[in-house]
Amino acid sequence: MSLAEAASDADLLDEPAPAIELIDVRAGYGRVEVLHGISLAVERGTVFALLGPNGAGKTTLLNTACGFVRPTTGCVHVGGFHVNDVAPEVLAKAGVASITEGRGVFPNLTVSDNLRVFTHAGNESYAGVQERAFDRFPRLGERRNQLAGTLSGGERQMLAMCRAFATEPAVLLIDEISMGLAPMIVHGLYEVVGQLAAEGLTILVVEQFAPVALSVADKAAVMRLGNIVAMGKPDDVADSLSEAYLGAAS
Repeated sequence: MSLAEAASDADLLDEPAPAIELIDVRAGYGRVEVLHGISLAVERGTVFALLGPNGAGKTTLLNTACGFVRPTTGCVHVGGFHVNDVAPEVLAKAGVASITEGRGVFPNLTVSDNLRVFTHAGNESYAGVQERAFDRFPRLGERRNQLAGTLSGGERQMLAMCRAFATEPAVLLIDEISMGLAPMIVHGLYEVVGQLAAEGLTILVVEQFAPVALSVADKAAVMRLGNIVAMGKPDDVADSLSEAYLGAAS
């Protein structure tokens, strides 16, 4: 059975396999290889933090996992299905949602209208999505009639995260949730990440601001120059994380 068929007939969580698995994956852009044989597995119902300095290949790995970048060699599995050549929209239908570094909101629509657009991608009612969004992020409720383009960076990230409520995914991929935001806002966003994980959502989060990501992670990997240099429990990667950042700065 293909992933497209599974998207219609079954939930990814019904399959006894990791939510996401990369096996010796090489990928990049044109002739430039960014990922040099990456292998990792994100188990169901866990938070996996992918850490490292700028240019480490973290975003490329995330884009490969959600179908925007195709591997040149190796295998990508989602819920036990081989998905190397599967279109991103099929992955989304099968339960994979992504929140990109660029926030991914519609600036010329109000907060409420953005939520309405998000709702079209899932099975939950607009009223239900709106209730959950404003319950998690009361500030968005206060700004429901405000254009998204006039929101602060933190508020736009809150709005982008509401896709997790609208589509009810099995897997959520988050890219650089802290980008350009104040630490207090970042901590608040990661509190929501922790809440979503506690509800059973599988989350792969790419992050440069490591401490707060590690505070909610079950497992972490450190990347440098397109390779994974360490993987394990959050406490197990601390030394390698420091070396990766110091090496990038030298």
